[in-house]
Amino acid sequence: MASRSARLAALTIAAASFCLIAASPAPTPGSDGIGDPYFPQLGNGGFDARHYDLDLAYDPATDRLDGHTTLTARATQNLSSFDLDLQELTVTRIEVDGRRARFTRTGDELVVTPRTPLHKGRTFRVEVTYGGVPEALSGPIVFGSDYGWMKTADGVFVACEPNAASTWFPSSDHPSDKATYDIRIKAPKGLTGVSNGRLVATYDTKGGQTVHHWRESRPMATYLATASIGKFDVRTGRTPAGTPVYVAIDPVLADSNDVDVYAVTAEATDYWSRVFGPYPFEQTGAVVDDMPQAGFSLETQTKPSYSAVRSESTIVHELAHQWFGDSVSVDRWKDIWLNEGFATYAQWLWTEHKGGASAHDSFLAGYDSRPGTSAFWQTVVGDPQRDTMFASAVYQRGAMTLQVLRERIGDRAFFRLLPAWTRLHRHANADTSDFVALAERISGQRLDDLFDTWLFTAGKPAR
Repeated sequence: MASRSARLAALTIAAASFCLIAASPAPTPGSDGIGDPYFPQLGNGGFDARHYDLDLAYDPATDRLDGHTTLTARATQNLSSFDLDLQELTVTRIEVDGRRARFTRTGDELVVTPRTPLHKGRTFRVEVTYGGVPEALSGPIVFGSDYGWMKTADGVFVACEPNAASTWFPSSDHPSDKATYDIRIKAPKGLTGVSNGRLVATYDTKGGQTVHHWRESRPMATYLATASIGKFDVRTGRTPAGTPVYVAIDPVLADSNDVDVYAVTAEATDYWSRVFGPYPFEQTGAVVDDMPQAGFSLETQTKPSYSAVRSESTIVHELAHQWFGDSVSVDRWKDIWLNEGFATYAQWLWTEHKGGASAHDSFLAGYDSRPGTSAFWQTVVGDPQRDTMFASAVYQRGAMTLQVLRERIGDRAFFRLLPAWTRLHRHANADTSDFVALAERISGQRLDDLFDTWLFTAGKPAR
């Protein structure tokens, strides 16, 4: 029998536990978006994505994709239900922690209701079985081009910025919710499935198909995930500094390339590692596919995807994104200049490095060629709006901003700032105010006027 004091202590603990339970907020649905003003329903509230395990089976004859996605996530509130982003594809089954869950569809939102609420701080697994024919997206956003899951003559080219990852797997489709990945791509024998990170296994099935298993162990935004499939000539090796390289090129393009993609990739990866800080991923490389309908290339993490656009300048641009955009990702899409302005400025630095025009001369060429009446100067680079988020000014005026900053604070501070930025926000997210604060701290100068003028004021700035 317990003593009186022991019984009192037990009653006290029980009462305290009851109060904590009573004070815990009741489970509520997670929000259907993270609140990005450009894409209000992208991403999802109430949980933090930690890891995606994607099992994909693709039939190029029918363009059908059958998928099984397992998302490991941590609840950030007491959840009665939560959303996933998924466009068009048909869901046949969902389980949460091994138990079948109810789900409904509202547009591109998949609403999942587990059998029991998920308490804040709990790590859970949601498995989604789905299939169908993924549809590429179109519209004004990406230069008027289709983007996302795009069929090629022998497979598919996958490039998803900004909102097309959810056309081929259920996700929290916003760069602020990064996660690690395992991606298994099953396709007919003779085709290669190329994805992010490093190739950990390749094996044939009894049904005459081949599975390529890729693993990205560094956090990645959903739009940077890829699963390009087709006939590829693959070359592997290491850069002179030792970073593993994987380059896959469609054999149709073998004799038509004007640039040695492998050589430039290796050289630029090592050079940017000296200028921007250590390479942030396990592997570098490229996917070069015969997809002229996609009038763009994309900085898919570890292996930029090149379509009809491929040149030395394009390669160094997309590789610079591995630091600016991939490792350090935007917190909201309005800060896209932190990706595109920096990668464009990297092109200027590369030309300077190669003995061509200086970055100052590249700045002047762009500045002087556009009169003050040009519509170019009316884009507010620091908040360019959704349909014009990839306007040329975001690239060029973004790069001009960095050159003006370099000339204001001097080379010593500027080239301390770039690797400090990539180190401080490595594998994370940041916004313009974060960059301004770091630039002021490193330079010891007030820079509000510079950034207000070049990023947030329409019109041609005075030099």
